[in-house]
Amino acid sequence: MIDGRQVSAEVRERVAGEVADFIAAGGHQPVLATVLVGDDPASHVYVANKHKACEAAGIGSVHHELPADTSQQDLVTLVKALGDDDEVDGILVQLPPPDHIDADAVIAAIDPTKDVDGLTATNAGLLAGGRPGLVPCTPAGVIELLDHAGTEIEGAEAVIVGRSNLVGRPLISLLLGRNATVTAAHSRTRDLPGVCSRADILIAAVGVPGLLGAEHVKPGATVIDVGINRTDDGLKGDVDFEAAAEVAGAITPVPGGVGPMTIALLMVNTLAAAKARAK
Repeated sequence: MIDGRQVSAEVRERVAGEVADFIAAGGHQPVLATVLVGDDPASHVYVANKHKACEAAGIGSVHHELPADTSQQDLVTLVKALGDDDEVDGILVQLPPPDHIDADAVIAAIDPTKDVDGLTATNAGLLAGGRPGLVPCTPAGVIELLDHAGTEIEGAEAVIVGRSNLVGRPLISLLLGRNATVTAAHSRTRDLPGVCSRADILIAAVGVPGLLGAEHVKPGATVIDVGINRTDDGLKGDVDFEAAAEVAGAITPVPGGVGPMTIALLMVNTLAAAKARAK
């Protein structure tokens, strides 16, 4: 089993050391600004955890909490002001916003050099073109888990089930950049078990609990489950863990797999943004 909590702790410890080295060499303390609109309890927990991670890594943080009826224009104005603020290195707008706000318009207002979620069109384009930029945290965390598990990515056949802008599409670029042979599967894929069972690396990121079972897994494959689905039986992944674990060579659980990696890679991106701005 690939323990995301352990890998996340190692990444955070590494970042804390790099932050200390950066400051000791004359750099400034990196600062992350978070923005939360509304009173969704889960979003409040996520943001609080991000600020705790910042503190542990030696990264400064500021938080902007706005009422649920905040207008889209007011939110965009705040995001642009944070982009102009020399004290801020990274900007994270907690998604999704309330229904009356267009998330794409808000993301477009983020300064790409401070886009620590890697969601702007600029950073998406840089990633697709194989050029350096800020990479979305969850896909970057998946690559960290594969490396930690000792999975050979170069030359491997990788199948990603899911093609979202948040996970699936960035993962295609990251895996291609590591010389994998990549297939993107989705709801209209014919013979999904046949496609998946060819994969040396199988990544599930589709948002359907228990969609992939043992018949989808090649014996000995590495299975990364990005899905986090709230069900009556608690949090479940997109993979039927018990069934797939009988066949896989390595597998992430839910919870405790990919989830912890997202905040760890947010710390990586915030430091990277600070270093790039310092130059």
